[in-house]
Amino acid sequence: MRIKIIAVGKTDQPELQQLIDLYLKRLAFYVKIELLVLNDVKNSKNLSNFDQMNKEAELISKHIQKSDMVFILDEKGKEYSSKGFAQQLQKVMNMGTKQLVLIIGGPYGFSQNFKKKANGSISLSKLTFSHQMVRLFLVEQLYRGYSILNNQPYHHE
Repeated sequence: MRIKIIAVGKTDQPELQQLIDLYLKRLAFYVKIELLVLNDVKNSKNLSNFDQMNKEAELISKHIQKSDMVFILDEKGKEYSSKGFAQQLQKVMNMGTKQLVLIIGGPYGFSQNFKKKANGSISLSKLTFSHQMVRLFLVEQLYRGYSILNNQPYHHE
């Protein structure tokens, strides 16, 4: 299985990017992983929140295949413990999924139409985080999940 993370907007904090890169490198030991960063929507100041979400959905949709299993990161999504998240990863792998796509949207989230197209939604917390920090938390949890599945000593309980 491959994992593709799609994120809208660049990370402008080099310290965060270094940590993201560290976990992506660690993850590459377990799974083929790609972080695809899409540019912010142009002229977003002139768009309503609804229009911006739809423009972002258009950009994101160009990078999704029909055979992909797609989960969006959303504050109202399903919350998991780290072990539960690892079990969900295992379930997706057991289904024979070729590519799992995890999407981090822009500042206004996802339109209802886009949410309906996803296979599910995941919440990392009830707290709200910047889209830049969510990338770090997601890649760290993916690494933690794979370390749990492979009985590695990274996760402690």
